[in-house]
Amino acid sequence: MLNKLKNIWSNIRQLSGDDAYERYLAHYDEFHADKDAAEPPLSREAFFKQWQDGKWKGIKRCC
Repeated sequence: MLNKLKNIWSNIRQLSGDDAYERYLAHYDEFHADKDAAEPPLSREAFFKQWQDGKWKGIKRCC
């Protein structure tokens, strides 16, 4: 029962974007951390600012 609840909670976090920073860090560790000139990962605040800017800046309409 507890595993089922954890799975449901994990799915809710993924659908809402609440786990976006954790997924970003996992991606960074897998693909970018071992590069010689790799920049450090973004802070949580910088990541969410960049994420929100990409989502809301510019024209967002169909016509």
